[in-house]
Amino acid sequence: MNIIADSGSTKTHWCVIEGENTVKEFYTKGINPFYQTKEEILAELKENLYPRIMQSTIDGVHFYGAGCAFAEQKKMLSEIFRDILGKELVVTIESDLLGAARSLFGKESGIACILGTGSNSCYYNGKGIEKNVPPLGFILGDEGSGAILGKKLTSDALKNQLPPDLVSKFMKEYDLTLEKVLDHVYKKPFPNRYLAQFVPFIKENIQYPPLYNIVYSSFNDFFNRNICQYPHSEKTPLGFVGSVAFHFADILQTIARERHFRIIDIAQNPMKGLIKYHSQKNK
Repeated sequence: MNIIADSGSTKTHWCVIEGENTVKEFYTKGINPFYQTKEEILAELKENLYPRIMQSTIDGVHFYGAGCAFAEQKKMLSEIFRDILGKELVVTIESDLLGAARSLFGKESGIACILGTGSNSCYYNGKGIEKNVPPLGFILGDEGSGAILGKKLTSDALKNQLPPDLVSKFMKEYDLTLEKVLDHVYKKPFPNRYLAQFVPFIKENIQYPPLYNIVYSSFNDFFNRNICQYPHSEKTPLGFVGSVAFHFADILQTIARERHFRIIDIAQNPMKGLIKYHSQKNK
């Protein structure tokens, strides 16, 4: 049996598979070795992963995650998995972006995009990532992400750029005050997760033109500042994974049609495609 994991900034999706069959599926907190220490990740996995798989014979782990693009972070996570599951374990650590690309396109080429808590994109040649426009995080980039949508919503609400009834509804639903928001964003860890939690409010109230425009303009920025940077992007198939892409798929499709792009798939998460990819790879 093998474990496939897809980890974003907010949550990690785990599947224990045998061939193409899913034996067990569950979620834990997001794991990001770029922001978390080895000790923090080890403690998280010992508490929330090991008890769920301790009775299974695990031969290998395929972990795709945010913050896993660099050798140092890959080495750290490999050591952690072997510490927990055995020194002989076969471990592959790859970026969540490669996971999205493999899930969407398999062995074909295309532009793979992630729109979740954060955002990212790449040109995938069917074997690996050939070009990547750096996402830069939610302060400098992450266009179209949950963190950016939440950031724009919160900023507009606090600066009275939304209808008063909508501002009141938003502040009441999340028990917000100016002081609470500033404390979470500027003093507490993972402000991107904090801001992304407000995306469901946008979805529930998308009939308000200012909220529709937040999503539309953010997605348009994602096309301009990311997708359009790849050669021949208008002629290349696009694929999206992530909760934000999935829940606002109609707006994504609208922008794609207006700009003459072709989206072949919008998936809530990459797990189904990754199971297919690894099952076929092992045949």
